[in-house]
Amino acid sequence: MDNYLVAGLGNIGAEYSNTRHNMGFMVLDAWAKASNIVFRSGRYGSIAETSFKGRKFTLLKPSTYMNLSGKAVRYWMNELKLPLENLIVISDDLNLPFGTLRMRKNGSAGGHNGLSNITELLGSQDYARIRIGIGNNFSRGGQIDFVLGELSEEESREMPEICDRVIAGIKAFATAGPDRAMNTLNTKPKAVSAVDSPQDGKTPSSDAQKLHPDK
Repeated sequence: MDNYLVAGLGNIGAEYSNTRHNMGFMVLDAWAKASNIVFRSGRYGSIAETSFKGRKFTLLKPSTYMNLSGKAVRYWMNELKLPLENLIVISDDLNLPFGTLRMRKNGSAGGHNGLSNITELLGSQDYARIRIGIGNNFSRGGQIDFVLGELSEEESREMPEICDRVIAGIKAFATAGPDRAMNTLNTKPKAVSAVDSPQDGKTPSSDAQKLHPDK
């Protein structure tokens, strides 16, 4: 049975559970609930296993805090003896409107410290990642509060559908291949409100990724 490691990025602790920066955790929690499985404590993170059409998925929520996510991913990749092409990382992304999904087979970290640390410790950026847009609705100097802030009621209502789309995309990645999965996932959201759209073409500073909890 082919095995895949699916790492959802986030910060541990109840104070971060519903924050925009914890999109990866939210997806894996939704997957575990839908599959009637529970996470157990493991080295550098919480682990759960599920399967679909002959593929096994090891779900990983790193306990290292965002900036050291690579420690957990590298450990479990080695533990499971997996090639890079069997790794999928889920993260949030400031540069995408809320709810927009982007799957790539490889690429740069785009200013995301969790992805940067994974790339550094794996020694390669040739691993798949799914970025979940969280929007860019903050004024100058407000990046940190926005990223580590809780989802709005409207955003929370959209999360079940977002999680379902990501989970379906990962299953497609494993069963139909990355190209088919990307065609499915990389679609524009039905509608993006002005609230969620980047303001005046403003590009968010990567500083928002530099001050996350790093303990």
